[in-house]
Amino acid sequence: MRRVELGASIAGCLLVLVALVVIWVARLSIPRALYVSELGAQGMPTARWFEIALLLVVVGGSAVAWAGRRVRSNARGLRAWTPAVSLWIACGLFLFASQVTCTAGCPLPYGVTFNLQDFLHTLAAVLAFAAACWAMLQSSFAHNHRVLALFSRTTGIGVAIIAGAGGLLSLFRYQVVFGSQLEFVATTLAIAWLIVFGSVLAARIATHQPQEAIS
Repeated sequence: MRRVELGASIAGCLLVLVALVVIWVARLSIPRALYVSELGAQGMPTARWFEIALLLVVVGGSAVAWAGRRVRSNARGLRAWTPAVSLWIACGLFLFASQVTCTAGCPLPYGVTFNLQDFLHTLAAVLAFAAACWAMLQSSFAHNHRVLALFSRTTGIGVAIIAGAGGLLSLFRYQVVFGSQLEFVATTLAIAWLIVFGSVLAARIATHQPQEAIS
């Protein structure tokens, strides 16, 4: 079982890393400001690649979550379920968002151009980010691994604030270019955290340290 968990954590990290590279290559191929979801919008040349990237995040994130399924937070209010469950919820929502994409231009959540498809995609993406941030906060109470705890806490708060600011700028149609940049930073940080989390799991499994020591 330990070898399977080690393989799952390493494979998950690699898949998520590839997803991050694909997202940024796709982003750099578009010579204008845009939000992350617009990479997968109908009619965009990056739509297929963005779908692949999200699916890689789903598969890789699920594998990392399975490898770390015994990790549990000791903090009251965060230990009702494990970080793995939060990650699986986020992965499920990202899977939905990869198949129900926003329409051309990714309309803002109001106005005549905004429809049910855009609403469902936006809702899934927002809830997925929220679940991922919750997993980070759950992992931030790592009594026996201070580096992971500090990284998780900093990243979780950072992703929530940066993604929230980017979303508000988009909502109010103010400094949209800067808002889109903030969203890509938040996306990068969230994926980077998952890679670090999986790497820590792999290191502990490889050195025969109990996962429970993380939480």
